[in-house]
Amino acid sequence: MPLSCFTLPCEGKSTLACTLGRELHTRGKLAYVLDGDNLRHGLNKDLGFAAEDRAENIRRVGEVAKLFADAGLLCIASFISPYRRDRESCRALLSDGSFIEVFLNMSLELCEARDPKGLYKLARAGKIKGFTGIDDPYEAPLNCEIEIKELDGVCPSPSDMTKQVVAYLEDKGFLHE
Repeated sequence: MPLSCFTLPCEGKSTLACTLGRELHTRGKLAYVLDGDNLRHGLNKDLGFAAEDRAENIRRVGEVAKLFADAGLLCIASFISPYRRDRESCRALLSDGSFIEVFLNMSLELCEARDPKGLYKLARAGKIKGFTGIDDPYEAPLNCEIEIKELDGVCPSPSDMTKQVVAYLEDKGFLHE
């Protein structure tokens, strides 16, 4: 089962993915985290950030996640995927309904405030082109399984986000033997 977090930059998707991976491990579940930064250093190092490259990046991620799922692992994919069509293509790879999209619905202001790498500042200054949410669109999902929202302008804690995802997985029977 691929569990995919597709969001804007700096929303907490990598933190959620790692926290969730640890929680699943403590429950005796085999899980693997695919993270955008890590894959861009290896498997996808030949890709840039143009729309075509972003689509190919997500296509490759979807194929890798499918392989993990076929092997019986819970695969947590944590990526910036601004286009609905790319996310839906990943969903279509798994016909049995085991693709779970997690949407971290955080405001652009919160993302900019949480920006540890200073990427939003660089994008606002025109030093990074095609930056999601600044000069490249982000198409929010229309049918995600899980939506995690900010509360009073604050991102929920990693623990609270993980609890929400785990509750969904338990309710849908993904964590049962």
